[in-house]
Amino acid sequence: MLRLGRREFAPHERVIMAIVNRTPDSFYDQGATFRDEPALARVEQAVAEGAAIIDIGGVKAGPGEEVSAEEEVRRTVGFVAEVRRRFPDVVISVDTWRHEVGEAVCEAGADVLNDAWGGVDPRLAEVAARYGAGLVCTHAGGAEPRTRPHRVTYDDVMADILDVTVGLAERAVELGVPRESVMIDPGHDFGKNTRHSLEATRRLGEMVATGWPVLVSLSNKDFVGETLDRPVKERVVGTLATTAVSAWLGAQVYRVHEVAETRQVLDMVSSIAGDREPAVARRGLA
Repeated sequence: MLRLGRREFAPHERVIMAIVNRTPDSFYDQGATFRDEPALARVEQAVAEGAAIIDIGGVKAGPGEEVSAEEEVRRTVGFVAEVRRRFPDVVISVDTWRHEVGEAVCEAGADVLNDAWGGVDPRLAEVAARYGAGLVCTHAGGAEPRTRPHRVTYDDVMADILDVTVGLAERAVELGVPRESVMIDPGHDFGKNTRHSLEATRRLGEMVATGWPVLVSLSNKDFVGETLDRPVKERVVGTLATTAVSAWLGAQVYRVHEVAETRQVLDMVSSIAGDREPAVARRGLA
């Protein structure tokens, strides 16, 4: 059972984490939810479309203008508090690698710290433990935050992913993070080229076999764009195909931009797998 905030998710329940960027320079929406009202409208829409988790980020993943910890706090803390007030039952995640930011957002009501940079700040897990928050343990190939990979190599990319993510998860539990609130993430694109990300997807079942809930962040990423030679705004179909494969292989949490489309894909996979009844079943029966 995965427990995050006030919510519990059964092992075969496929869960959507909707992305809400509090940045002026997001690769996907170029700052569409930087201001409070559009961002709150995005949260409301995502929840209505089936997201159980809202993932709030105050710094874009890629290179760009430097954002201090103080500025990241300014972009996220008040917003976390307002989302907590308006949506008391939604799971609030914050995408940060800094323990100072983790501390501030947990104080404001965040339930999960999404550490996309692979434990580069080891104190972030300590913060999660102190607040009883969930933690996402990601493989980033040892990359520094906000850098792009350059000629990175692995003898076996999945072996490295397993070694890093399971190690981070076990350390988190030893520190006091609730075991049922820890997820592992292969870190598509982070410290990886496109072939690495494709192999990580193909071998996702090896992560699932560890017993840790697996989170995948696939939405409109470069590995999808390079595989299909499509710009950011034309990667939805490739993202959804990768989502379906990941769901079939057992991933549980999906960090996405397109919530409604992802919900349909996950529900279809769940029904094919026998984990969900069809919404309507009249054919051949009426």
